[in-house]
Amino acid sequence: MTLNEIQQQLQQELPRFHIVMVPNWQLLSTLGSGLAGALVAEPENDLELQALLRFCHRHQVPILPLGAGSNIVGGDEPFPGLVIRLCRGDFINLSCGRAHLTAGGGVRLRSMIRYSAEHGWGGMAGLAGIPGTIGGALRMNAGANGMNICDKVLEVFGFDFSGDAWSLTREEIEWGYRHCSLPENYFITGAIFAFDRVDAADEELRIDAELKHRAEKEPGGRSAGCFFRNPTEQISAGALIDRCGGKALTVGGAEVSKNHANYFINHGGATEKDFLQLAELVMRRVFDATGIILHPEVRFACPQSLERLKVKIMSAPIKVTVLKGGNSSEREISLESGAAVANALRRAGFAVTEQDISELKVTPEMRQAEVVFPVLHGGFGEGGELQKLMEAEQIEFVGCGSEACRVTLDKLETKAVLDQHKLPTPPWAVIFTADAPLPKGFAYPVVVKPPTQGSTVGISIAHNEAEWRAAVKLALEYDDNVLVEKYVKGSEMTVGIVGNQALTPVEIVYPGEMYDYDAKYNHTHGETYYYCPPKNIAPEAQKKAQELALKFNQAVGGRDMIRIDFILTAAGELYILEGNTIPGFTASSLLPKEAKDAGMSFDELCARLVKTAWDRKQQK
Repeated sequence: MTLNEIQQQLQQELPRFHIVMVPNWQLLSTLGSGLAGALVAEPENDLELQALLRFCHRHQVPILPLGAGSNIVGGDEPFPGLVIRLCRGDFINLSCGRAHLTAGGGVRLRSMIRYSAEHGWGGMAGLAGIPGTIGGALRMNAGANGMNICDKVLEVFGFDFSGDAWSLTREEIEWGYRHCSLPENYFITGAIFAFDRVDAADEELRIDAELKHRAEKEPGGRSAGCFFRNPTEQISAGALIDRCGGKALTVGGAEVSKNHANYFINHGGATEKDFLQLAELVMRRVFDATGIILHPEVRFACPQSLERLKVKIMSAPIKVTVLKGGNSSEREISLESGAAVANALRRAGFAVTEQDISELKVTPEMRQAEVVFPVLHGGFGEGGELQKLMEAEQIEFVGCGSEACRVTLDKLETKAVLDQHKLPTPPWAVIFTADAPLPKGFAYPVVVKPPTQGSTVGISIAHNEAEWRAAVKLALEYDDNVLVEKYVKGSEMTVGIVGNQALTPVEIVYPGEMYDYDAKYNHTHGETYYYCPPKNIAPEAQKKAQELALKFNQAVGGRDMIRIDFILTAAGELYILEGNTIPGFTASSLLPKEAKDAGMSFDELCARLVKTAWDRKQQK
């Protein structure tokens, strides 16, 4: 049926209903984009809405629910059906009982919050700045200031598109970050809320403060609010767009706001095409820089527009296999790190498979992946053996290549490279037997390490002959030879490198004499403190550490990511201790702390690393 035919049939079957042909979307939405008009019905109660829905179902007329129009991009082509607005009658009613508040689906969210405060109910003042209606807010589980609308809702009700009534309690609905499990063909006509008892005057002040704060940061001009969903609670879409140079980009009459990069502004006469092209440009920039695919938070009057936009960026998410576990002494840490990376990548929109591996082999899952992300600390997973197998099969993976991994995992090889490139490191020697004497030229105390273990496994400080024997015996339990270093007293710090960027150092303040396994993970002797940026290390020393870290990375042939550990003496002497090609990715790990200081959340750090490897694959 054409729009004229739909209108004529409606007038014939439902002659008393309010049906109008609106000439363009400027009158229907806050964004005001779109060249085409729309056939709009505005029912006043459940019976009228049900009759409209059954009419559309009977005649197979497409339906577009519309509230205040605060988050919709109007179309350049007419919507081929009926736009149903809940903006009249019962749908904008509010009623407050002894314990609950009932709101129509067309009620403005801020109106409900203000109304509840007037009756001594509150707890949602932090959401007062969100535009739009109750129906839209529930559909997207609107949230701000650490709260979501689902926190206060008891029941949601309405009709499906065939005209059948439904009602669901909060527990029967799955609530997620900016979405809920209500089907797309469910019309929300109202909801019941349970608020907290509050002092009305105090709540009004909180509401006013939130509205003032929102007004101060809201950009001027016509907009649909935030154009894209934040990819995760840790990743801000606006911050991503800003960092990727998206602010003030313009296509036709559409512009990315100079004040808030996640607001698209209509400067007058902007078409749907303008906003689609601008969105594609922004999405491409963010994807190229991070691997994250932004998803619009706005709705499109033309249902095909969103799908066309997604297909232009990428038809399917990048397939990633995360490897964890391994067979080294750091297996448990690897399992924890690997799970954290996998979850971060899922949140960022990648298609993730996790694999716990304990053998040195290439698996079918690794062959099927577009990118493999090894999170295998120590052993064959960090020592280059697995990387060499993947290189032989041309499997792209995150992190350093096999040779850089081999050299960096073996502390003796690392020491040789440091000496070769004249990079500062404590004097060292190697021994092979438990009865070996203290190396010539060394005096107690000395540091005794197994050369190929991470997480300070098997490391000791020996202050005398008895401790020397015990330390050597312990180290030989892990490796066939032992690295002996001059003990250097000072402040420890570490510098991570992501891509070619040396991050802000982390100062490590631990309770004992050494930053050992207990100081890293168990904390039985006291807490270890990590300061990023450092609290007690001069900026000049931090900068020098960053410079040396980049030189170390170049010397070993590193790529993607690496972390280099340093010690700084009271006299200002800076020494490189070792490097880590697969640093930890647990909650207490250091590379994520440094990335956070650089403005990268954990999720974005993981996504960037995958995107870097994926780009490398595309260039081959």
